[in-house]
Amino acid sequence: MPHRRDIPKPAARRLSLYLRELSSRLEQGEETVNSKALGLSLGLTDAQVRKDLAIFGQLGHPGRGYRVADLIASLRRIMGRDRAWTACVVGAGNIGRALVSYDRFRKEGFSIVAVFDGGAAMVGREVGDLKVRPMSDLAKAVAVEGIELGIIAVPRDSAQQVADALVAAGIKGILNFAPRRIVVRDGISIVSVDFTVALEQLAFQVAGASEPEDVDADPEDTTHG
Repeated sequence: MPHRRDIPKPAARRLSLYLRELSSRLEQGEETVNSKALGLSLGLTDAQVRKDLAIFGQLGHPGRGYRVADLIASLRRIMGRDRAWTACVVGAGNIGRALVSYDRFRKEGFSIVAVFDGGAAMVGREVGDLKVRPMSDLAKAVAVEGIELGIIAVPRDSAQQVADALVAAGIKGILNFAPRRIVVRDGISIVSVDFTVALEQLAFQVAGASEPEDVDADPEDTTHG
């Protein structure tokens, strides 16, 4: 398998789409799937599906497609999903509380084992089945509980400081929900989720779909100025 850093980012992002679709098909009792059906369900061409999966070797059988269970197992291994991950959340506000209470994370192998907050008013409160801890406990908790992933759910102005604290504590990867760019040292992985940008892109697409197409009053006129 190629080094993960050499895998094109668009292809890497599509792996999650493939895994989700395959898991759904497995739940419905499907045993095999071909690239055309997989691509059609995701709005991709069969050639794109084959190209993405071929990066990781021969995962299917020419003329017969892919065995769904085997492809799921291969993708989980490629994506690091064949093991459990421990995570913590920094920020016990609305987003942080929602993330801690989201049961699907644990079912998918991501266990949020601690939640931290810099505000004294939040420390000690119950969030889900966890008690909010002070930031001063972060480094010890990461070491003792083997936390590898940190989730930032704090206001924009605090995000970089929190990221620095997570890195200093030994976190290997960060999921950032704060609406700003975070800078970390080499070797630390970071993925940002900006709800505002996502909504802006949705509004752009909806607005574009509702606009009338420009119509040339004289299609035969090819002069310019």
